[in-house]
Amino acid sequence: MASGSEDFNHWGPKHLSSVDWHNAEHRRSVSACLVKGAYVLESDRQETRGGSQCLAPPWWEAFNFKLVYQLVDDVDDSIFGAIFEYNPPAYTYHRSPDRSPQYVFAFRGTVKKERSFSRDLDLNLGVVLNGLHESSRFKTAMKAVQDVVSVVGCSNVWLTGHSQGASTAMLAGKNMAKRGSFLEAYLFNPPFVSAPIERVKDGKLRHGLRFAGTLIKAGLAFAAADHNNSKGIEDSFTVISGWIPCLFVNPLDPICAEYIGYFEHRRKLEDMGAGKLARLTSQHSLGNIAMNAVGLKGFQTSEPLHLLPSANLTVNLSSTRDLSKDHGINQWWRPDLNLSCRVYKY
Repeated sequence: MASGSEDFNHWGPKHLSSVDWHNAEHRRSVSACLVKGAYVLESDRQETRGGSQCLAPPWWEAFNFKLVYQLVDDVDDSIFGAIFEYNPPAYTYHRSPDRSPQYVFAFRGTVKKERSFSRDLDLNLGVVLNGLHESSRFKTAMKAVQDVVSVVGCSNVWLTGHSQGASTAMLAGKNMAKRGSFLEAYLFNPPFVSAPIERVKDGKLRHGLRFAGTLIKAGLAFAAADHNNSKGIEDSFTVISGWIPCLFVNPLDPICAEYIGYFEHRRKLEDMGAGKLARLTSQHSLGNIAMNAVGLKGFQTSEPLHLLPSANLTVNLSSTRDLSKDHGINQWWRPDLNLSCRVYKY
């Protein structure tokens, strides 16, 4: 991220002078700004900006948050996330309860700066190979989430993240959901590890490719199935199906666009009466099946990170055909977005 895009006074949401926590647009915009704050925290560190020179604080202070903890990677000492506490203005203290959080965990994605880029790339590979859960960075994040939730309760904690950070937030949310704690989550451009079928312009061809892939996936899943492991994945999907994270994707971003087809194809199969097939294949990825088949033991008991039973999916139709913008966090607080929203339940 260039320093020019880190200045809140120039790039922040000027239209958001006050926050209505019942407004979905406001919740989305503030969550995205907190993630931006996590990005700029790391940039401040690498650029050795201190005191009044720091660019990060306005990204949370503008919405009455304070930084209570920085999440630091033990490998390269980079700041990969932050915990923010909401301090509402005095005039709101006596109002009826609203939808505001008490604490928000915000996780950044890849920073293209020398002192963290190598580590970020390693973790991006971990996302692709379904090994993020084994990284020390994720374990640090997971422990922090568990510790805060144990004190203040799940209803007072939000998760948010962008790109790789969205994967971290998603995995933390899934783990907490398995324990019965459903955390509100705002996941921006979350990676979906799959062939970019959503980029195929012809709708019939796109549907045909997905249907063929579904049949192949189902056949491989049955052929390679370890009954106990398959049953475990199915049970896990059922357990967390009540968790409905908010996903924000751009159809021209190949990193996250497949979520659109993933949920829509499952809905179409269910409408066709193939609900059992839809539920089976939505729990598996071809990559994960392939890794299991060739004996990569580390992946045989791990569930594909990017697969979700339920989600509130928001698609940004205001695409720019510029990957840096279509994948960027800055798009998500713009007031003029053309959005399509749909809730998918398992």
